[in-house]
Amino acid sequence: MLLRTILAATTAATVLLVPAAAQAAAAEPAAPPTTATVATAAERAAAAAADPVIVVGGLSGISIAYEPIAARLRADGYRVSIFQLPNLGLGDIRESARALSSYVDRVRATTGAARVDLVGHSEGGLVSRWYVKYLGGAATVDQYVSLGSPQYGTYVANLVAVLGLGTCAGVIACQQMTIGSSFLADLNAGDDTPGPVRWATVRTWQDELVRPVDNAVLADGATNILVQAWCPLRVVGHLGLVLDGTTYTAVRQVLAGAPVQPNCFAV
Repeated sequence: MLLRTILAATTAATVLLVPAAAQAAAAEPAAPPTTATVATAAERAAAAAADPVIVVGGLSGISIAYEPIAARLRADGYRVSIFQLPNLGLGDIRESARALSSYVDRVRATTGAARVDLVGHSEGGLVSRWYVKYLGGAATVDQYVSLGSPQYGTYVANLVAVLGLGTCAGVIACQQMTIGSSFLADLNAGDDTPGPVRWATVRTWQDELVRPVDNAVLADGATNILVQAWCPLRVVGHLGLVLDGTTYTAVRQVLAGAPVQPNCFAV
């Protein structure tokens, strides 16, 4: 099946990219410490006292695929955990959101924090948003950041349905991410950014899975960051959003409540 081939290739590519990124980082000479690339002692202290951060994985995304961004956050002082979607996100996004709700409760109980910050990649951004909008997350989430999430669907999912595979080869999450799905109609009904949550999205022109790219944007006061608006020569794919240094600087700035000025030279 084409979709399963795509999913398998995506997972394999992600797993391969993780050690490759680590090796590349090890091979790079140490950059001079600057506030644009390395957190200062004061920033690390503030991060340690800030909300715990939960990185919410995407479709077919195993936990290890999100270790690069989690490791960066930990190095900058944040308390971080990774939430792998149940059944790798193949099932109903609403059910994944219920599982996320339980996970958030456990993190809050363990850390004693009143609120958490969510960083959701791809489908993880939709799971997180459903949790905030419909499952009480507005009371427990401080900041929401999505990385390449098809907030208004992607025609890649529609294409899978058209290519003789029926309704996304039976993958419910794929069906829900098609443009015009009933799930997205419910998710996008009313205010895009409800509650006191601070909302931000990050997207890239080279995203091969979220098309059109601007379907990753939220309205109603969200901070929407296009990587190439700041760094025109930066090439970042869909999976690259959790590996890319420039993207990470934007995420860190959002979490810190700082002005967003991504570092185009970050590795």
